[in-house]
Amino acid sequence: MSREYARSRRVGEQIQRTLSEIIRRELKDPRVGTASVTAVEVSGDLSHARVYFSLLEPDADPSAALAGLQSASGFLRRQLGRSLKLRHVPTLHFTHDDSIARGSDLTHLIDEVVDADRARRRDEDEDE
Repeated sequence: MSREYARSRRVGEQIQRTLSEIIRRELKDPRVGTASVTAVEVSGDLSHARVYFSLLEPDADPSAALAGLQSASGFLRRQLGRSLKLRHVPTLHFTHDDSIARGSDLTHLIDEVVDADRARRRDEDEDE
């Protein structure tokens, strides 16, 4: 593993922890509400950070939370700068992480298939 990759990964993990706390405790924007940071990917030169967030309600529209996070990006960078020992705080780019919603949809589809299979087997057992 290259040294630069390891550092950007460690910085990303620290940004994720710190940003989660800042959003939960200090950000007062109601649009952000139930958003939680799921991952942070930092560029190799530490100048940009892609921040993935999800909503506790998987069916909710993420556009309001995205707008709130983008609007607060200056505040969030300033708070990160106070907390982290970095010469330059990366520019934050927010992206909705819909993997939880996709996982929920897949679980629902699997449950439907399993139920259909059980019903088919019951019908076959009754016919015998």
